[in-house]
Amino acid sequence: MGGAKLILIGLPIYLFCTDIVNLFSNPSPPKPSTLNHHHQHRLLHRPHHPQYYPIRSHQEPLKFPIQQKQSSSIGAIGIGSTININFCTSCSYRGKAVTMKNMLETSFPGINVVLGNQPPEFPEGLVSKMVPIVQVGIIGLILGGEQIFPRMGISTPPPLYYSLRANRFGSITATWFLGNFLQSYLQTTGAFEVYCNGELVFSKLEEHRFPGEFELRDLVGKKLNISRDVDVIGGVWS
Repeated sequence: MGGAKLILIGLPIYLFCTDIVNLFSNPSPPKPSTLNHHHQHRLLHRPHHPQYYPIRSHQEPLKFPIQQKQSSSIGAIGIGSTININFCTSCSYRGKAVTMKNMLETSFPGINVVLGNQPPEFPEGLVSKMVPIVQVGIIGLILGGEQIFPRMGISTPPPLYYSLRANRFGSITATWFLGNFLQSYLQTTGAFEVYCNGELVFSKLEEHRFPGEFELRDLVGKKLNISRDVDVIGGVWS
């Protein structure tokens, strides 16, 4: 019975002392493995073979003779040339003109396409410029005719003045709308004229129709080729 008590008391003391000794003692380093040593030796003495990567050279795609001819000739023709498209702005031709402008700029790179209004002829143009002046004069007489007529030496205004004065708002509105309608009618020319370097290429007033896109491109291309040939011949003779 006394031996059992001695064992129960002595065993925990022995384990406690063993833990303290192991805590303050330096553990011995592990022995190197022979397998890892041989593996590292093979890695260090492995011959180094340089790796060669294929060099990719950037090659431009080949161009066919037709593409080279088009890119060289069309680009050279368009540079320095001007196309004027004069159309009737009051006829809603701007969409057609913009379409032709984009087509010509795409077909002839470097060309300058200018859009503008085709003014009316002499009588219609002069009358259309006088319409706003007449409008302002009539509206001024309606509003202040009582002071204007005496200063003009007219003691008794005409009967038309009293008729217009009786309904001032209606008279001013009618004068404004009728004047704008007359001015728009006089400025309507129905024109769609195409000029290449100052020379007429297509005229809607003469043909009574719009030009087709391919038709206008061919006409401009022929005109540009002729002008280029003339410049080359002039340069040779000079």
